[in-house]
Amino acid sequence: MKYKDYYSVLGVERKATAEEIKKAYRRLARKYHPDVSKEPGAEEKFKEVAEAYETLKDTEKRAAYEQLGRYQAGQEFRPPPDWETHFAPGFDDSLDLGDLFAHLAGGRGARRSRGPRGGIATPGQDYEVTAHIGLEDAYRGSELNLDLAISESSPSGPLHRTQKTVRIRVPKGATDGQRLRVPGKGGPGAKGGPPGDLYLNIALHPHPLFRVSGHDLYLELPVTPPEAVIGAQVEVPTLEGRVAVTVKPGSKAGQKLRIAGRGLPRPHGGNGDLYCMLSIVTPSAPSEREIALYRELAEASHFNPRGHFE
Repeated sequence: MKYKDYYSVLGVERKATAEEIKKAYRRLARKYHPDVSKEPGAEEKFKEVAEAYETLKDTEKRAAYEQLGRYQAGQEFRPPPDWETHFAPGFDDSLDLGDLFAHLAGGRGARRSRGPRGGIATPGQDYEVTAHIGLEDAYRGSELNLDLAISESSPSGPLHRTQKTVRIRVPKGATDGQRLRVPGKGGPGAKGGPPGDLYLNIALHPHPLFRVSGHDLYLELPVTPPEAVIGAQVEVPTLEGRVAVTVKPGSKAGQKLRIAGRGLPRPHGGNGDLYCMLSIVTPSAPSEREIALYRELAEASHFNPRGHFE
């Protein structure tokens, strides 16, 4: 088995807090996401980042990872025997580090009961994956087909890998970082035991227009200088089509306009809000007529935006 330095992958210190690890993951996920990144090898890098985060965000798995010891990235190693006994009985050398920690996602300390034939009924393992969805899918809800690489114990004991495809319904209003439990979609139980659960960590794709904060959305709304000074009715996009908003006379850059109920759906009814952040923009290639009018305005105006410097 080759060692993977998950801390180095995320660019954090080994003593990093859970919040620092989460921030590093989100930053790198946005940077390398295959849907938006133009960098070479982005998809492979994205998978490495996701694998590292799946281990380090979980307290038990992070502790197990720490107990492996420290090695150079890519160095061949084998977990100590006491580690195998405690965390991975039936350890199989063919697994890589990511598969091994996927196996540790659930099943430890599970309650056991007698099966219908007198054997020990063991609940199936719980599994945890990151579901990457678009903002529109989060708004309306969506169905996903997830291909899971599951590590299971064979009747003889050692771990082996299998592929399992599950169809999952993501409810509308799912938010970035939310953890959803899907009962019965984990690993199969043994000797009549119930199946485990599947846990989805929701990660929203970056959107070209909207920024997400919980159930609220933020949109940069550019307006012209005349619109800011005189006021105007402008149309803005929402996830349900365009709506008209009023820019009041004398509006300033950075001002926030609230459109109630145009954010993401909330779990118990209603929606978050859409906030339009005003920015004042000027033409990049003004015509001669526009330049003449701006000069005329400058000569006629006594407004001094830097008066407070004096």
